[in-house]
Amino acid sequence: MSPVKNVCVYCGASSAADEVYKKAARDTGRALASAGVRMVYGGGKSGLMGIAADAALAAGGKVTGIFPKFLEKFEPAHDGLTDHQIVDTMHERKQRMAKLADAFVVLPGGFGTLDEFFEILTWRQLKLHEKPVIVVNIENYWGPLLQAIDGIIEKKFARPAHRECFVVVNSVTDLMALLQYTESREAAGLAQI
Repeated sequence: MSPVKNVCVYCGASSAADEVYKKAARDTGRALASAGVRMVYGGGKSGLMGIAADAALAAGGKVTGIFPKFLEKFEPAHDGLTDHQIVDTMHERKQRMAKLADAFVVLPGGFGTLDEFFEILTWRQLKLHEKPVIVVNIENYWGPLLQAIDGIIEKKFARPAHRECFVVVNSVTDLMALLQYTESREAAGLAQI
């Protein structure tokens, strides 16, 4: 895999998240910007979404936000992005983010993050794209979800091969290695995407 230039980051909009998750979002935004990678995300200013975007911008990076207009009654849009696109629906938002991205990164988040992850994972399962999907399992946040996915496979509602549709890393450093922006994947002990 050659290094990607546009990474879609899925993560939570909750500002109540623990500091360890906020730090991961900050580190992700900063690392992508330092590598010259454009961050693509949902366009919000709250929670991990806003933290990652702000960190990328502060590090001189480019950030594209795709924000559904109706969400303004729930959370503020980020008004300082490199590229801020307003859309009508959540479906349009997810489709546009997917089109712009070369890879997808899943940081800790809530129901919306799960929705985005499972949609892009299903699209990969159905061979609608072959882009990398990377789950960043900070402090084993996604551990219960990964166990549930293993259970789905064990109960034969998905094939074992479908587990290969995404990769799990435990840190932002491992994420950047996997994307080939730091040490080699082999040195980091990471599997091929």
